[in-house]
Order: sequence, then C-alpha cells, then structure tokens
Amino acid sequence: MQYSSSKKFDKRFAKLTQKIREQFIERVKIFQQNPFDPKLNNHSVHYPYDGCRSINITGDVRAIYEPKGYLAFFIRIGSHSELYK
Repeated sequence: MQYSSSKKFDKRFAKLTQKIREQFIERVKIFQQNPFDPKLNNHSVHYPYDGCRSINITGDVRAIYEPKGYLAFFIRIGSHSELYK
C-alpha cells in the first residue's frame, strides 16, 4: 500500500522526537507490507475523524489516515489525548 501525508501531518511529524519519527518509519514499512498486521492495531476511529483509521506507533502515539483505494493519506499524528481532546 502506498501512502502520502497532509501538510498538517508533516508539520507535527517534524516536531516529534527522533525516536518516535524512527518508530513511525518502521511501522509504515510494516503497514506497506500488511496494513492489518496485529502489531499496528489498525482500527477505525470516530468523530472527529469519521471515515478514517488509526495505527499504533508507540503505546500512546497514533497515526490517523484516510484510506483512498490503494493510498493511505496520513492526516494526523500524536498521542491519544492530543488527537481526541
């Protein structure tokens, strides 16, 4: 599966620690091979991200994406509390 990201995602990603950025890259490699690998805990999400899905990056950090056919468009990344406040 291919992926892309929004400018908002890119800005937030740049502010993350190096360790979390590296973990995201590792998770995306898994995601590209198998989007529903159990390590990712890929699941649908609710308001305000209706129609989107989320994957786990760390125990608390999530990446939210909008599925568009064979493309995953990442729109947000952050801790659970940041994303759902």
